[in-house]
Amino acid sequence: MNNDTSESAVTETRMERVFHALSDVKRLRILEILRSGESCVCDLAGSLNIRQSLLSFHLRTLRDAGLVSDRKEGRWVHYALDEAALREARDYVNGLARDAKRGVGFQCCRHALK
Repeated sequence: MNNDTSESAVTETRMERVFHALSDVKRLRILEILRSGESCVCDLAGSLNIRQSLLSFHLRTLRDAGLVSDRKEGRWVHYALDEAALREARDYVNGLARDAKRGVGFQCCRHALK
């Protein structure tokens, strides 16, 4: 397997995790709260009015997708947006939009029209 193919597969797997994480309204709300800065689990649970166990599940999904980072301070865990991962997701979507605008990937349709 060449390096481009393996790198593409890694990117696709990473983007699958990112878009899965973004597919839930509660996780989107968590990201919205974290836009204003780091927050601890107890504050997030209070803001979202959900049980800490359910919040932990959603935070783990976001962390596994690389969208948030965490740090422990004593017994509290604080979460923050991971800017690099968000930029990567933005760049991926922008690349899709550029390709769609240029018609990349639609070669088979052009042959059928001739």
